[in-house]
Amino acid sequence: MWFGMMILLFVSLVYSIKYLRSSSLVHDVYAQAYAAMGLIFGVLGIITGALWANFQWGSPWVGDPKQNGAAIALLIYFAYFVLRGSLVDAEKKARLSAVYNIFSFFMLFPTLWILPRLTESLHPGGQGSEGNPGINGKDMSANMRTVFYPAVIGWTLLGVWITTLKIRVQMMQLKKEGIL
Repeated sequence: MWFGMMILLFVSLVYSIKYLRSSSLVHDVYAQAYAAMGLIFGVLGIITGALWANFQWGSPWVGDPKQNGAAIALLIYFAYFVLRGSLVDAEKKARLSAVYNIFSFFMLFPTLWILPRLTESLHPGGQGSEGNPGINGKDMSANMRTVFYPAVIGWTLLGVWITTLKIRVQMMQLKKEGIL
């Protein structure tokens, strides 16, 4: 789910850059929709991770650097939607949101991948360990790969499909209102 989230947020980043280059409201709609679906995947990742942590470590939240980093990354993306909701002018909302979306994406990787690896962690991939089992081929068995890679593809495709449905609805509403 986390890899699907990162892919969806990357697509949102691309559309934010496209918006800044073209000022087309369509690109803003795409960026917002992909960011929303990426955020939903992140929240689902935190929830399912807490369930797993409760089983594995005896508590749903142990203050692990990767848990804290994921929560901070999601809060940064929640602020993206607070920013969007606080502005009335559509052009200003789209422009500021695009800039903030770019900032948010570039904060995602330090909070999820870099900073947690600099400290001791209950998760694999922390300081003094061999790496992350989701990336390091030595840490993942062939049986696990047969589940992991199709799951990444499946979650990503599910997110893209749901997002395209949301985009279609938003485009119809904007056409009905005469904005597009």
